[in-house]
Amino acid sequence: MLDSNTGLSDKSAIDIEKIRRDFPVLSQTVHGKPLVYLDNGATTHKPQCVIERVRKFDAEEYGTVRRGSYKMSEQATLRYEEARQKVAEFFGTPDRKEIVFTSGTTQAINLVAYSYGRKFVNSGDEIIISNIEHHANTVPWQVLCEEKGAKLKVIPVNDDGELVMEEYEKLLSDKTRIVAVNHISNALGTINPVKEIIRKGHEAGAKVLIDGAQSSPHMKVDVKDLDCDFYTFSGHKMYAPSGIGGLYGKMDVWESMVPYVTGGDMIMQVTLEKTTYAKPPARFEAGTPPITQVIGMGAAIDYITGIGMDNIFEYETSLLEYGTGLLQEIDGLRIIGNAKEKASIISFVLDAAHPHDVGSMLDQDGIAVRGGHHCAQPTMIRFGVPATTRASMTFYNKHEELDVLAESIRKVIKLFS
Repeated sequence: MLDSNTGLSDKSAIDIEKIRRDFPVLSQTVHGKPLVYLDNGATTHKPQCVIERVRKFDAEEYGTVRRGSYKMSEQATLRYEEARQKVAEFFGTPDRKEIVFTSGTTQAINLVAYSYGRKFVNSGDEIIISNIEHHANTVPWQVLCEEKGAKLKVIPVNDDGELVMEEYEKLLSDKTRIVAVNHISNALGTINPVKEIIRKGHEAGAKVLIDGAQSSPHMKVDVKDLDCDFYTFSGHKMYAPSGIGGLYGKMDVWESMVPYVTGGDMIMQVTLEKTTYAKPPARFEAGTPPITQVIGMGAAIDYITGIGMDNIFEYETSLLEYGTGLLQEIDGLRIIGNAKEKASIISFVLDAAHPHDVGSMLDQDGIAVRGGHHCAQPTMIRFGVPATTRASMTFYNKHEELDVLAESIRKVIKLFS
């Protein structure tokens, strides 16, 4: 039987009330109203099992990794590498050594730009990005091109927020060294055809990086099936602590690269005359790593794997469809980004009010959304808006919360009209 409001079967694999009880933050009120948290594209909250795992590790198990011969250090190292294995399996690679931990997607992209780009990109070479990238997947490539005398090319986007693939093919040439695009646009929710992008990039002889910050929490990702050279992720968007994320890379590519951060633990031998580097992934993890955060990320992956990524994607698609239907009925509201393939992100503008004002007014009803350019100013320029209001949903959101959002938006329009 289908629920007329949600379209979900009453046998849906998502038990929303049980899941919401796992997230302590969702029980609070804001300005006397129940919290409606719709800023998951920026950062997600943590379930109690992650909070408790981090607490227990810090309180009872903490030790430095890869350096001590005493029991606590050895046990911490074991747990740290177990978490790396969980990440590897989550992304579809059997080799945990292909996973390098970073502070998040931003550092991961910079790592590739510096360690791979500086070595293999030269004057006259070309790098391709798209018109709907986060600044983290734009600025590092601009800097590299300026430094190397290379050229940055941009895949255009149509009015629905979809990449124009015919134009992408025209941009590719024997000068293309790197293609770097997001899997899902953080500003529009567009799901890009990354498998095709990767295949065509490889045919031109380029390495391909996929920014997976928005996809990794919401859909099943198999890096081996995609055949990408690099795939990035951020823990704080995956119900894990902040300050942790990472980068999948093919081992042969890792081995061709030199580190851009140096120091302890990334070396094989150091003399005053010469240093030899450790094998990946240690080569790219200089210094004491974010041990506690890595343990927390392992717990977060256990949690979402237990729910099932296919179940998560199906449920979030129902949220997207339901919310889109509600907002489309509101006069004076325009959705920015109507791609046929979308994740659970709805960006919109109101005729009556600036997105910053909209966000402040919705906050009075306990609703947390993002108002701004979402670190994607070229996207805003393409669609002729200074900013949007973004409601980004995840599997702990309820359809009823979108009713609250729609009603609050109507109040804002009435107030500003």
